[in-house]
Amino acid sequence: MTQAFGFTLQATDGKARTGVISTPRGEIRTPAFMPVGTAATVKAMLPENVRATGADILLGNTYHLMLRPTAERIAHLGGLHRFMNWDRPILTDSGGFQVMSLSALRKVTEEGVRFASHIDGSKHMLSPERSMEIQRLLGSDIVMCFDECPALPATDAEVAKSMKMSMRWAQRSKDAFGERPGYALFGIQQGGVTQELREESAAALREIDFHGYAIGGLAVGEGQEAMFQVLDYAPGMLPQDKPRYLMGVGKPDDIVGAVVRGVDMMDCVLPSRSGRTGQAWTPRGQVNIKNARHMDDPRPLDERCSCPTCRGYSRAYLHHVYKSQEIIASMLMTWHNLHYYQQLMQGLRDAISEQRLDAFVAEFHRIRAEGDIDPL
Repeated sequence: MTQAFGFTLQATDGKARTGVISTPRGEIRTPAFMPVGTAATVKAMLPENVRATGADILLGNTYHLMLRPTAERIAHLGGLHRFMNWDRPILTDSGGFQVMSLSALRKVTEEGVRFASHIDGSKHMLSPERSMEIQRLLGSDIVMCFDECPALPATDAEVAKSMKMSMRWAQRSKDAFGERPGYALFGIQQGGVTQELREESAAALREIDFHGYAIGGLAVGEGQEAMFQVLDYAPGMLPQDKPRYLMGVGKPDDIVGAVVRGVDMMDCVLPSRSGRTGQAWTPRGQVNIKNARHMDDPRPLDERCSCPTCRGYSRAYLHHVYKSQEIIASMLMTWHNLHYYQQLMQGLRDAISEQRLDAFVAEFHRIRAEGDIDPL
């Protein structure tokens, strides 16, 4: 790779921004929602179908891929892009969150985290250096530095101790990442819901200097109100000329609120996980296809939606295949959800470009308040 990684800010509306992240594997339009391909697959979807929804970039999971099939095996087979048949940008998380949340048997030290695999109990060590090595083997275009994400609620002292160690790990991540033209390394701001700690973390990251910056430690149990309170100030602590990534968010109203507050990138398993559990996301909120009220309903999930699911299948059919535990139910519901999320992102980008974001947000909330109420 020789093309440089870059970010071009194209328009603003209040704190909200729209722009383009340039990578050797293609451009990423922002604000961007990244579907999650945890184990080198967006569950129930083909890569070309994910791309057809409008996704410019996918997220892969360092923790899961290092355990199975292993980063070394993926590298031997040509890297993650070839392995999963996705030729556009991929961002990989550092593995830190999964180590903290999935591994009951773990020990955190300055060196890193020793843990037991949730798959077979095998012992592993994940450090900033090892996380960088794994993500290099995978060939991810955007690499996340290794950090610790403490679960909330936690005391200020606990959050401060964790944040300071994450900043030391951020420097080690930068050192281990080295010079890799065309690839990017993002630092991760921590500090819980305490403004002073967030500023201290942001200052440390700015000093180290990254290609982009993430806002971590949110969407971990603090609730939307507390998250938005942090987002009222946290994005502004990060460089204006670099992408800002809010990790692990979220629901459509979380996304809209984050974009209004200056966030450029987001990811979440919600649209695909909801699809597999019979939940569809629409402008009017969620539709639970399991409910008996859909059994005889000939309408699509959303009559204004242009996705293949809504163009070709009724709620009655989706109810039937879900209740029958047919694989196509997960496929069709997930396809619709990912399409809806990408349409929402396109709507936000257009509204910011045209200086009408306030009206877009007001209409978004008005329609959601109506609910899924139309009679047959």
